[in-house]
Amino acid sequence: MKMLSKFKYLNRKNVLYVALILLAIVSATGFTNRNKTESPSLKITHGNLVFEVDSDLRTRFSSILISSKPAVEDFQASENVTINKKEISKFELKNVSESALSGELSGRKWIIKGVYEEDGLRLLKKLKLTAYDDFPDLISVAVEYINASNEDIFIERWINGNYSILSQGNEPPFWAFQGSSSSRRSDWIKPLEPGYYHKNYMGMNDSDYGGGIPVTSVWRPDINIAVGHLSLEPELVNLPTEMFKNSNVSIGVSKHFDERTLFKAKDTISTLETFLSISEGDYFKNLSRYSELMQAKGIEMVEPEEAAFEPIWCAWGYGREFTMEEVVNSLPKVKELGIAWAVLDDGFQVAEGDWRPAKNRFPEGDNAIKNLVKTIHDYGLKAKIWWTPLAADPHSKALKENPGMTIIMDNGAPQYITWWNAHYLSPTKEQTIEHTKEVVDLFLDEWDFDGLKMDGQHMNAVAPDHSLKEPEESVKGLPDFFHMIYEKAREIKPNAVVENCPCGTVMSYFNMASTNQTVSSDPMSSWQIRHKGKTYKALVPKTAYYGDHVELSDNGNDFASSFGIGAVLGTKFTVPSSSENEEAAKFILTNEKEKIWKKWFSLYNEKMLSKEEYLGNLYDIGYDKPEAHVINKGDTLYYAFYANAWNGEIELRGLKDNVKYDVVNYFDDVNIGEVQMASPKVDVSFKDFILIAAIPVVK
Repeated sequence: MKMLSKFKYLNRKNVLYVALILLAIVSATGFTNRNKTESPSLKITHGNLVFEVDSDLRTRFSSILISSKPAVEDFQASENVTINKKEISKFELKNVSESALSGELSGRKWIIKGVYEEDGLRLLKKLKLTAYDDFPDLISVAVEYINASNEDIFIERWINGNYSILSQGNEPPFWAFQGSSSSRRSDWIKPLEPGYYHKNYMGMNDSDYGGGIPVTSVWRPDINIAVGHLSLEPELVNLPTEMFKNSNVSIGVSKHFDERTLFKAKDTISTLETFLSISEGDYFKNLSRYSELMQAKGIEMVEPEEAAFEPIWCAWGYGREFTMEEVVNSLPKVKELGIAWAVLDDGFQVAEGDWRPAKNRFPEGDNAIKNLVKTIHDYGLKAKIWWTPLAADPHSKALKENPGMTIIMDNGAPQYITWWNAHYLSPTKEQTIEHTKEVVDLFLDEWDFDGLKMDGQHMNAVAPDHSLKEPEESVKGLPDFFHMIYEKAREIKPNAVVENCPCGTVMSYFNMASTNQTVSSDPMSSWQIRHKGKTYKALVPKTAYYGDHVELSDNGNDFASSFGIGAVLGTKFTVPSSSENEEAAKFILTNEKEKIWKKWFSLYNEKMLSKEEYLGNLYDIGYDKPEAHVINKGDTLYYAFYANAWNGEIELRGLKDNVKYDVVNYFDDVNIGEVQMASPKVDVSFKDFILIAAIPVVK
């Protein structure tokens, strides 16, 4: 895109004279500087996004997407600061400058300077806007506030991207993706209603729960609007979302300071680099763009691992009181069903932190585990072991030998993991790192497992560690801790699968960079399996996304939700045993269930859709009915439609022009008909799901 290299500032005398020249500049470049009440203002058109700044340093945005309606009513104080308990939202514009960005992330940047003066307070504002060439439809925003007063003041908050988005009378008015985690384990995307409010704090929200994806994305049928931050490490900020009585929605990215934080005279406080991004459709495209920009800035996602796409059986069906005999007796059926992985789950260990076998249950000690792994390998299967890193029980040998590993809260108490009755370990301390490396070595080298199932909602975030000189070092250093685990595992086993399963949470984006198997992690419904899958595939398109045990899906047997989204299939079925295990009795693989399980695992191994391209932009997961997902494999498009019941037309999107397709319900082996791009609709009737393949007709 050709950019304007210099702005001309216009006054009343010459504004008519240069009007035609200005119009020509707008048409040629998309970037203009215009006069408004004798003050300069700025207009940027970047792709389909139009972004403007007025003489009070307020902003507004709009879209030139053909189908979009107005998003905001007028200029808004989208970047403001609260000083001495007063929100300061208007700054007199003094100067605009523009320059080029060089390097791998090319583009243009603008610095807009303004000043606020009242009652002895003089505050300077420097607004930095950036348009990256490779990321149209997105503008990044960063602000510097300078206390130009002679007196110290107090700062309570800054907020960027604070917009009230107009409702256009849709039902529901908006859908939203919310990126924070809490103990509610609620849906990641949901329709919004008047009265809705969510703080979306990116730190600890409940005992054990915190972190997430620092993006809020709200959409109507005509436009999606996303805000978030572009820091390359976790930040303790909010992304508040609120729907008002008139169904308008407020969004933003804010930093709240502890109590009244001193802002000294002549000092500068900087916000994070945040962004505003627009797209058509649901949240998929904006989330994809965010991740692509983060990777362009330096986040490195690990490469996919072939073995991570293979189906999984987990011994968790037997619960913590499993016996080795139960696990071994399940392996023939695991092999028969075409499953490649066998997972030893929670219950083998002495305690969290002490990862040797519990002698009272496994008197053979380490040999009990080694023999199990050998048996798994003898069946031609791969072995994975469950583990909850960053946790150590108060009485554990690990903590007795290394008490300094614990995170210390601001009140002097250790941070507890409620679920495990354990202490959080501080991820940046050398003692924690060395202890963790020893555990990985035990599992993969000494015991010969092929992969790790890292488990626990507490893995997603930690609190600031006040035993450190810089307490937030623990928060920001957590992704490096998981990268260390990944590197250590792959050093021992070059093809090791490293699964990160932060139970029920919106997984921290920063932790995604160091796992080669993401997971729906204790889904509460099949709907969660599907929309979590869409989320991961937006952020890490090549990830091996595991749908978790099918027993966690609707009715405990909804393989279709994992299969249709392109997820790895898994199960925790059990087989009859002599032990009185009440937990295991819930998951017995009956003859009737076995027929269903065999069909799904056979179909999975035949199609391997989990490795293929997920086309997340074709259907709006909120507004389009029935819910639809599409995977492209070669020239064939694989559609999955979901509804309690459906009888009527469905539209097959993504077809190529001038190509005829045979449409087949490949799960039931029924021919539906023929379609092409000009006439892409077919009539179908189904309950719960239908799986359809559109196969090009060979002439």
